[in-house]
Amino acid sequence: MFSTRKGAARLSLVVIVSLVILKAVVAFLTGSISITAQAVDSFLDLFAVGITVFAIRMADEPADKEHPFGHGKVEGVAAIVQSILIFGAGSWIIYSAVERIISGAELEMSEAGIAVMLVSVLASIFLSRHLMKVARLTDSLALEASAHNINADIYSAVGVLVAMIFIRITGFSMLDSIVGIGVALIILKTAFDILRKSFGELLDRKLPEGEEEILISCIEEHTTQLAGYHKVRTRKAGNQRFVDLHLLLPKNMSLEDAHNMADHIENDIEERLSSISVTIHLEPCDTECEQCSVADCSLRITMKS
Repeated sequence: MFSTRKGAARLSLVVIVSLVILKAVVAFLTGSISITAQAVDSFLDLFAVGITVFAIRMADEPADKEHPFGHGKVEGVAAIVQSILIFGAGSWIIYSAVERIISGAELEMSEAGIAVMLVSVLASIFLSRHLMKVARLTDSLALEASAHNINADIYSAVGVLVAMIFIRITGFSMLDSIVGIGVALIILKTAFDILRKSFGELLDRKLPEGEEEILISCIEEHTTQLAGYHKVRTRKAGNQRFVDLHLLLPKNMSLEDAHNMADHIENDIEERLSSISVTIHLEPCDTECEQCSVADCSLRITMKS
């Protein structure tokens, strides 16, 4: 039931909603800044899941007359909205923590708060591992990202739990605000990372080096039939990849043979890189043969030494 992508997403939704409710109740009863930070962090996880699902649905809409390249960039826009909200939440937590440190407000840490954070850590560990397992089985980048996000939350939750136990033993309640600031800094870093990645996609940053190496290898496997290639450009919108390039072919090659060569290279690229659109522009060679690899070309110029 929970071994599919949709099932795993539903499970994560149930777990995160439960954690938000538990943390919010205990934060309200204890006034703990660190637990409040955790509750806000979990709520942002929930909110992020909602925005992501909505954005993915829009991004999956087929290309139309007004959007011939599809709607993939809506994921980048949604991510920017998330990062702004996350940044605001982190800033609010820091403000509240500093205000409490200045005012010197006392905090009574209860066993209930410690128990809730312990449950949170255990539930997050279970959910993170399950999402990663399903992500690998289904090759889902979305679930893998969720697993990494929840895994990062585990570290901050463990820090809060240790701080709460320490406060319970020593009565040093200022540690709650200090840990709250630490959690907020993690939240702010997450917001910055999301913002940077989103802007890169919206500004048509090229594909990762590993993917471009695969692309180039697909072309260079056919160099014995090509006079060369240039103007290779790549970009990504959501989960859609776009490539355009120019192929140089012997000018005595027939149009049919040239088209078949372009189709063959395009198919090779599509087999190795998922969700990719390839546009190839064909050019005749200019008989400048320094870099030409077509050994039996009848147009070859013998270069003089």
